[in-house]
Amino acid sequence: MPIGIRFYKTYHMQRFPLFLAIAITALTACNHNKKILVYATSDSEIKVDETQKNITVADGSAHREKELDFSGSDPVTLNIQTPSGKLTLQASDDGLYIVNLKMDTVVGSYQHVGADNGQTRITQDALKQKLDSLQKLVLDQNVSAANRNYFIAPNQMIRITPETKAKVFGPYVTIPGDFDAASAPEIYKFYTNKEVREIIGNLTKMANVPQSGGGN
Repeated sequence: MPIGIRFYKTYHMQRFPLFLAIAITALTACNHNKKILVYATSDSEIKVDETQKNITVADGSAHREKELDFSGSDPVTLNIQTPSGKLTLQASDDGLYIVNLKMDTVVGSYQHVGADNGQTRITQDALKQKLDSLQKLVLDQNVSAANRNYFIAPNQMIRITPETKAKVFGPYVTIPGDFDAASAPEIYKFYTNKEVREIIGNLTKMANVPQSGGGN
């Protein structure tokens, strides 16, 4: 074999593992994603810079939401300025997170949307079970990632799911009756504690049971 051809083959065979390693690294980086949903109460939109890591929230009374998307396996550190001061929060693992910058606690859970599409009436037992579940949720009882329910105090960030394509309905947003549950791998609904206390009050009247107090 001519020396030139032998050198060409040897050179490229030696470089192939390097190219392969670079390709695998690039592919792996593409598979690492973090989605962070920011909830706040402000009269203006939630402001972020070009890095999406520096967040400013003004004072106000309207509910605001902001979705931030990050790629790569490195932790994401958020530097946040709110009317009450500065804070830093970090998302280390891949997945979908919620940051609560509201004064009220935000609570929520996984939703079995579509499981009872044909149900027009709810039994008293089912009503009382739902009421009991909500009362425990606002008191941060029986809350865990395993149960897929969440209690997010003010100025906290919690990882909801590793699935960044999950659909999340935030506070003051209802799940549409015609929502296609098959359009998302997972579905979650979140409320402020104030909303849940109002729901508990209404369910209590329907269930004819004494009303319990809720957390803040």
